[in-house]
Amino acid sequence: MAADASDPLPSIQALPIWSGPIEIEPLPGGITNKNYLVREKGRRVVVRYGGDIPVHGVMRFNELAAAKAAAAAGISPQVIYAAPPFLAMDFIDGRTCSAEDVRKDIHRCVALVKRVHRELPIHLRGPALAFNVFQVIRDYAHTLADDGSRMAPLLPQLLARARTLEEAVGPINLVFGHNDLLAANFIDNGARLWLIDWDYAGWGAPLFDLGGLSSNNDFSAEENDVMLADYFETPPTDALRRRLQAMLCASLLRESMWSMVSELKSSIDFDYVSYTQENLRRFEAACAAFEDMEKI
Repeated sequence: MAADASDPLPSIQALPIWSGPIEIEPLPGGITNKNYLVREKGRRVVVRYGGDIPVHGVMRFNELAAAKAAAAAGISPQVIYAAPPFLAMDFIDGRTCSAEDVRKDIHRCVALVKRVHRELPIHLRGPALAFNVFQVIRDYAHTLADDGSRMAPLLPQLLARARTLEEAVGPINLVFGHNDLLAANFIDNGARLWLIDWDYAGWGAPLFDLGGLSSNNDFSAEENDVMLADYFETPPTDALRRRLQAMLCASLLRESMWSMVSELKSSIDFDYVSYTQENLRRFEAACAAFEDMEKI
């Protein structure tokens, strides 16, 4: 299930990293964890509060290992303290990006994603999870069927379409990915971009991160071409465009099913039903574009 619904403020107050009085302010957003900004003597620290969420494949040992490796690579802020369900990190004084910001700054965003894939594994310690979007989709389907989801009648059709998309993606080159490239996970401090929130990090397909970057930030076909050319350092072929579109569809299906499961499991106050419907709508539109590519 999602982050514990009990009041974490007394426990944050008691963390052993403070040397004096602190001020705690909830941060907006967060539909997997609760996040807080803590001020102490001019220092600012972000404290994330959330336990393991096995149904979503979120395991805090994995998030911590990824966060530490990303910090060592200069991609993410430094980890100050970790003792589940708490993770404390340096606060980055910058602007949280919007989808429009990401579209306007595709080159820097793609360059940062490439650094994740190439540099983060150099610093990674210990075992780390895998993130195979198609296995995630299959596992979500089992959970939804077992728990009597309102969406259960739709599952056979969704799984059949997922199999088609998996075949279209084909073999992958394994990288360590972020796997949750929402605009809000990019922070611009004026000098550079940072990437935060490693809940879903793991070994997987580079095209999943690229598909997620596109789908989460409403890229056009032209912007997809810019992204692919930057990442692969060569103009994209039609075959690569089709593989990307298939993974983009899979990204939206995974997000839809994540929301379906969250309808059943999460205690966070969020309108998951509307989020499910919006992502299914976007999934259908992306699939229509993929099918048009297949006709060419």
